Amino acid sequence: MVIVMKPGARQETILALVAKLESEHGVKVSITNGVGCSILGLVGDTASIDIDKVSIHKDVERVMRVQEPYKKANRKFHPEDSVVDVRGVPVGGGNFTVIAGPCSIESEAQIVEVAKDVKDAGAALLRGGAFKPRTSPYSFQGMGEPGLDLLLRAGAASGAPVVTELMSPKYCELFEEKVDLVQIGARNMQNFDLLKEVGKMSKPILLKRGLANTYEEWIMSAEYIMAAGNENVILCERGVRTFETYTRNTLDLSAIPAIRRMSHLPIVVDPSHAAGMYWMVEPLAMAAAAVGADGLMVEVHNNPACAKCDGQQSLTPEKFRRLMGKLEPMVELVGKKLVK
Repeated sequence: MVIVMKPGARQETILALVAKLESEHGVKVSITNGVGCSILGLVGDTASIDIDKVSIHKDVERVMRVQEPYKKANRKFHPEDSVVDVRGVPVGGGNFTVIAGPCSIESEAQIVEVAKDVKDAGAALLRGGAFKPRTSPYSFQGMGEPGLDLLLRAGAASGAPVVTELMSPKYCELFEEKVDLVQIGARNMQNFDLLKEVGKMSKPILLKRGLANTYEEWIMSAEYIMAAGNENVILCERGVRTFETYTRNTLDLSAIPAIRRMSHLPIVVDPSHAAGMYWMVEPLAMAAAAVGADGLMVEVHNNPACAKCDGQQSLTPEKFRRLMGKLEPMVELVGKKLVK
């Protein structure tokens, strides 16, 4: 349920109404102070609330029931775009933020070299996989904690905040201490126990869309995190599984304007995993910027032919620099600012 207060409603009046609703009906009420008015978002069992009685309150403009099952992530509760701060780097709200780096961390020399290259080319955040979910148990699973330490060294050397994937609740404390942006991968999008645990963290979360999940299911996964207390969530479209086998996945560009209407959360696009082929990354990245994405997540490797993971979809530092050069005018054309 959403309650829109009249312009000029006094704060003490709003707080008194909130206290009454919470005590009498057991709901949780969040207050959003917009330009000229405040909006109350009610989460919980609102069936017992009489809309007519609330509507006649002298400071209530209107009352609306929300049909969608997600509340905290709903744009109706939060009309303004959210901006998520990743150690000083903004994501969302008119900013265009590029995350770049290798799929997996392989050595200190590799990750440090790539980190410096992507930062110099204009990337704002450094990605690198220390823990890797792989389809085959025989594939390279990442370096684990030693790989995470190398990522931190590369972040320090390049000056970029770091992004890496969390696969198990047992590492939440470690990631809380060391990682700037915690990634939840596509395979774990509906790992609800994991989502509840990262909801207790203070670090922002990058939530990738599952292989075959709807928009509502995706937002509901974000709702799990937000309901547990962490409202700093960034959504990431990385392609979905369709009947087409030419590409690794099918990039769903319609997700960007759709999610923009449904939710206030920032949304970035991963063209590398969507295409699975390096030569498709640039046009898909440009298209993502054109339809209003808040940023990109791009895989970059200094020697893709020898990469232990996803070399075929990784850009070389030179190709990434060329992409960044083409991207900035597109970002400016759609009214956003490239964050460097």
